[in-house]
Parts: sequence; C-alpha cells; structure tokens
Amino acid sequence: MIRFLSVSSFVILFLILSIPLMIAEWIIGKFNMDVKNRSSLAIVNWAFRCVIRIAGVKVVALGEENLPKDSAVLYVGNHRSFFDIVLTYVRVPRPTGYVAKKEMEKIPLLSTWMKNLHCLFLDRDNIKEGMKTILTAIDKAKNGISICIFPEGTRNKTSDTFLPFHEGSFKIAEKAGVPIIPMTIVNSAAVFEDQFPKIKKRTVVIEYGAPVYISELPKEEKKFIGSKVKGIIEETYFRNKASYFPETPKEQQD
Repeated sequence: MIRFLSVSSFVILFLILSIPLMIAEWIIGKFNMDVKNRSSLAIVNWAFRCVIRIAGVKVVALGEENLPKDSAVLYVGNHRSFFDIVLTYVRVPRPTGYVAKKEMEKIPLLSTWMKNLHCLFLDRDNIKEGMKTILTAIDKAKNGISICIFPEGTRNKTSDTFLPFHEGSFKIAEKAGVPIIPMTIVNSAAVFEDQFPKIKKRTVVIEYGAPVYISELPKEEKKFIGSKVKGIIEETYFRNKASYFPETPKEQQD
C-alpha cells in the first residue's frame, strides 16, 4: 500500500500545485500554440516519469525506431491497465492526444491537463457524439497532432486475451492519411489491477511495430484493418510474453 499512497499523493499534489502552470499554459496558448504543445508535453512527461519511478516500474521499450518524429501517427494498442497511458505517454516524440472515456472529462484539474495535451473524450453510448470525437481526432492528426486509441473500447480485465478491435477507430488514420503504429503492452496489469489496490514493482514490455499505411494495403485488408492490426499486436504480445515472462508466476514478473 505504500507505493499506492505515494503515487496517489504525488498525483494529487501535482494537480494542485500545477494550477499556476495551467494558467501560464493558457496564456502561452493565446500567443503560440506550438510552444504550448511542447511545454505541456514536457510538464506532463516529467510528472508521469515521477509516477513510474515512485511505482517502481521498469519499462523495456522495443521498436522505438519505428516512431516517425516528423509526422503525426495513430497509435493503436491493447489495454489492460490504467498505467498503459502513463507508461506510453512518456515515450511519444511529439504532441499526442489520447482518446479517453467521457467520464474522465469530469475529473477536475486532470481534465484540464488532458485538454492541454489534445486528449479527446469519447462517449461510447452515443453514436453521434462518438462520431464527432472521431472527426475531431482526424482533424488533429491532419494538423500534426498524433492520436493514441485503445480500440478494444475499454480495459480488458482478462489476461492474455483481446477484445475485438472496433474498426471505426481506424478511420482516424485512413481519413487523416497518417500511419498506424501497433503498440503492444505486456504485463502492465501486474503493476496495479492484478492486486488492486496495491501497486507492485514490475517489468512492463512495450513494443512499437512497423508503421502500417492503409493506402498501401490491398483492398480486402483495408476493409478489415482492425483485425489486421489486432493480429500484429496479438503475435507481438505472445512473443514478448514468452521471451520476458516464460512460465513465470505473477509475483515474480519483476
């Protein structure tokens, strides 16, 4: 429980003490949005790195050479933990907005930082509003802001399984003309969810796959791009699980 209390305390203190920074970022954005994008990214990356350090998480990052640094991309990943966002955001090379559930927009201060980072809030129960969110994500990607989405639609609570990938998520890459980066996360639930509410010192493996350009795919593969990317992530997941956590009890996966 010590790590949980330490992480929680840090997050609460950061959100409260960063209120002057939020005001400063708002002012900066009135004059230079590019500076605001980069400064907000740096501030939140610092906070997330502190969270990772306090939680005692070791990250093995693979395939970062596949991340374009001069253009926006659509990150697509499997989702098992709240820590997925923290662990992956510190690795993005350019401003990136995450697609989050609508309920997070109601969290004071946190939602302000999320909006500063171009995060979008998806109403999964309202098709019309959901489409507006996707259209906004397309517009952001066209304007150089990378987008990250977890197309399973929610955190998968069953280990070593994958929920269906919603095909609509991939319209962002198709309509914006940006590449898809498959993002495979292994063992993140072992940090927190597997022994809630305790946070445990664990190793998490994140691998970024080669960019997938929808325009270069055969017609049939374009129709089922979600299944294709899901297959890439599944193969990568089980390969890395076998390599880094071979038949190892959860309490020893650190």
